[in-house]
Amino acid sequence: GNIQGLKFYISSDPEKNRLIFSTLRWAYYLKGWNGPVEGERPSVYMILLGDTEIHKTIEVDVGIAAQSILLGAVSKGYGGCMIGSIDRVTLRKKLDIPQRFDIPLVIALGKPDETIQIENMAEEGEIEYWRDALKVHHVPKRSLQELIIKSF
Repeated sequence: GNIQGLKFYISSDPEKNRLIFSTLRWAYYLKGWNGPVEGERPSVYMILLGDTEIHKTIEVDVGIAAQSILLGAVSKGYGGCMIGSIDRVTLRKKLDIPQRFDIPLVIALGKPDETIQIENMAEEGEIEYWRDALKVHHVPKRSLQELIIKSF
């Protein structure tokens, strides 16, 4: 239906952005990297919020919205990252987000500082991404043949 249970908290304020940044866990597989350093950090954060007073399940809406936002950003020359590893308790407290809102995802947006390279992943291969000395971020992806179970 047309329930529209998804809401947004958007920040381009440097002070609020520092608060948001401190609650995010960046790139789990890049050991020893705690996220972008000051001066390389995203300039905008969009916190996606599920309004539980309107609807209890918003997973599909979150996926559609996040993909649409990132596709739009890339079409304008920006980059972005969907972040689900969030200290939600601290984020809620620091930004005074009411309890009625679930926090499924944060989208970080800004000018990209790295190149993304999609790598073919062997079937049942490693999913861990890595960054090389030239700041190229390599991301393994399953092949189309592995993803499509059957086609007619």
